Amino acid sequence: MAQISGGRRGRPGHDVQAVLDAAVELFNERGYDATSMDDVARRLEITKSSIYHHVRGKQELLRMAIDHALDGLDDAMTQVRGLDEATALERLETLIRLSVLVLAGRLPYVTLLLRVRGNSEVELDALTRRRAFDHEVTALVKAAQTEGGIRPDIDPATAARVLFGMVNSLAEWYSPARGNAGELATILTTVAFDGLSIRD
Repeated sequence: MAQISGGRRGRPGHDVQAVLDAAVELFNERGYDATSMDDVARRLEITKSSIYHHVRGKQELLRMAIDHALDGLDDAMTQVRGLDEATALERLETLIRLSVLVLAGRLPYVTLLLRVRGNSEVELDALTRRRAFDHEVTALVKAAQTEGGIRPDIDPATAARVLFGMVNSLAEWYSPARGNAGELATILTTVAFDGLSIRD
């Protein structure tokens, strides 16, 4: 996983990345509202003042965590936009594959993102970014329909939600111990675009 940028460097083992990892773990275990900075400090076995050496507070930790998940998805979309010679269907398949890899590589962060409901300015900003991403996925589905790569009788927005519903469901059960993320991405894209049944 890429290191989180920002924050000041601290003593080894207690840099901003360690603080953020501990906070995300607690947010997922207890919920954001039920987690305090004291809880994060206890998890790291450091003083609360040591945490404030790196970040201004709990809300900043939430923003950094959610941005890390969203940045991974945005990077995947950027890669897909650069596939000039690919069909819309190929770009859509690539996006789904890359999104699975993002989820697997940033699992605690994506899990936290999926629990966002818009209860604060940070969460509202995250939902705005998610909607922009969803709209771009829907546009890819429409383009694939126009090109004849996807059947035209399916609502593009619904198809986009179903595809990412499959990806997001991995957050409920996936763990690195279950197998290679690349293999999982292949299975998911095969099911999504080719189906399960064998037809004559």
